[in-house]
Order: sequence, then structure tokens, then C-alpha cells
Amino acid sequence: MTDGPGMFSDPVKAKSSSKGGKIALIVVLVVAAVVLIAGATGWWLLTRTEHPTAAGQYVQLRLPQGASTDQIARMLSSYGVIRNSLRFQLDAKLSKKALRSGTYDLTTGMPDDLVIKTLSSAPVVTYVDVPIPEGFTAKQVARRFAARVGVSEDEMLSLVTSDAPQFAAKHPYLQGAAGDSLEGYLYPATYRIKKGTKPAAIVELMLEKFDAASAGLDLSYAKSKNLTLSDVVIIASILEREAKLAKDYPTIASVIYNRLHARMRLGLDSTIFYIVPEGTATLSKSDIWNMSPYNTYRHAGLPPGPISNPGIEALTAASHPSNTKYLYYVLTGKDGSQTFTVTYPEFLQAVKKYHAVFGN
Repeated sequence: MTDGPGMFSDPVKAKSSSKGGKIALIVVLVVAAVVLIAGATGWWLLTRTEHPTAAGQYVQLRLPQGASTDQIARMLSSYGVIRNSLRFQLDAKLSKKALRSGTYDLTTGMPDDLVIKTLSSAPVVTYVDVPIPEGFTAKQVARRFAARVGVSEDEMLSLVTSDAPQFAAKHPYLQGAAGDSLEGYLYPATYRIKKGTKPAAIVELMLEKFDAASAGLDLSYAKSKNLTLSDVVIIASILEREAKLAKDYPTIASVIYNRLHARMRLGLDSTIFYIVPEGTATLSKSDIWNMSPYNTYRHAGLPPGPISNPGIEALTAASHPSNTKYLYYVLTGKDGSQTFTVTYPEFLQAVKKYHAVFGN
């Protein structure tokens, strides 16, 4: 009896079907693995903390005009304000709120929704840039901050001209400052000040800037001439008022050092201008005869305190002057350049040149 058709399955077809099922299963497993890996990777990218930072630390950020959401997110993440820039961009897009440029006070570890709410409103805090040029006096500094920030001019003026003891504990060089003035130590720079900042906080900020600038000064040469940091600041403050060009700072400083060494009076107009009424254009005979200790025509040595607030170039020159034998200098160029001389007859010739250029 022969086997009828359909009694047994074809072994070749069964084998092929089994193989196809395995391939399908493998494909399904591979796809599932890819989806799982992609999902896990995406989740990791959206939830990882990009810049681990302790929460609650103050951060002030200035978002520039025209910054994209991506740029803002990266900035916020780099400072630790948010945990994840990609997640923040997604949250910002879903919120449909526009992020605005400006300066913001934030803290590290803020929730995305709170950051978005903050950045989509106008900055609550207003900041003012206050440029303080090299050579400004303490009175000019006080007036500038009063005008730009709105602090009390009287309070600011009192602090910078007669309240050095208040800051001397943290800044020892202020102990014994002439007239308890901060003159010389109000470091010139552009300051970003929050509206409502107290005058004492502004002064402290300026003193901290001076600390940072003066920390890099090499005072070894000055000390070899028995000069202190305070003496260097006085000389630097004179340079700011005497020199028209910064390139002349080291040479004018050498004249001051040479005169001090020779026990010659400095004879500087700038130190007298410091004590006469502001706006005085020329010195009178009575000004020259004024017996104030700031009159370097009448008193030997340095004046008792600085006459302006010097920048780093003047401070550097005052601590390390050029090596010269010059004892005199005269303004002889309309560009502000000086003629330096060793002898008095040479000085008189330079004075003639001054009159030839500027008249009588």
C-alpha cells in the first residue's frame, strides 16, 4: 500500500519555514534592541546632569540680544542653572514662551519651568555700567557713581574721602591713610553695578579690584629705595596727572625717583592742582606759595597721599621706573610728548621749546 498525497509534510518546506521564523524573530529582537537602546540613550541625553554643580549658588547671567534657545540653554547649563540643555530646549519649546535678552539673577539647580518663567519676563534687576577712568580723583569717582547708579553723592563722597578706617581691617594698606581718604585705591575700571547697591558695597568692590591689580606688582625695586606700596601708589597717582601719554610713565617715574634720591623738591604742578578749587586752569603765585603738605614746591619728598586713582600701567611704572639720570621734564609736543633733561640749562632750553609750541 502506497502513501497517499498529503499524508506527511515535505521535510524541505518544514525546514525552510523554521528557518524563516528564526530570522523573523532575530529581526524583531534586533529592532526591539535598537529601539530600547535608542530610547535609553535619548532618556539619558534628556535627563543627565551636564555640569554637576551644588544647588542654590548665586549666578548672574547676561543673555545677549539675538541669542538662540540652544545658545541660552548651553549657557544656563554651563553655569549649572539647569541640569540639561536638551531638556530645557524641549521644555522651552513646549511652553511657547519667548526667552528675552538681559541680565538676570539666578541660582544653580533651578527647575526648568521657573527659569523659563524668569527669562520670558523683563529682567527685574537693573544693572548700570559705570566706567571709572584712570586718574579720576575720589571726588570724581563719587560723583560718577551718584550720577550713574543713583546712590547718595554725599554718602559716597564721605566714604571715599574720610572713611578709610571702615575698610582698613580687610585692606591693611589703608591704615594711616592721609586724611582717612581712599584716594589712590579706588581702582579704575568699568563696574557693572546693580541698581540699589549700597555705597559701601561699591567701595568694597573697587578696593577688591585694587587688591587684585596690586597683587601682581613687583615692589622689590621700590623697597630697595625704602619706598612702600603706599609710596608707589602716590607716585602712580602723580603719573596719571603729570603724563599725557602712558609711554612716558616709566621715564617720569625715574625723574621722581632721581629727585627723591638727590633730596630735591619734586616741584610738581599736579600736586598743587589737587588742593586748589576744581576747575582751576592756571596756578597763581599764592597757589605756589600755599604751605599745604601737598605743595611739592614748598615741601621735600612725596605728598602725604595720592592725588588721583591710578591704573595698572601707572602702578607698574611707579614700582619699576626707567633707569635714567633725568631730573627734569617739560611738555613740548602737542601730542602730549615730553622732553627730558639731566641739567637745568637743558631744562631751560626745553622750556623755550614749550613756549615755541604753545605760546606764552
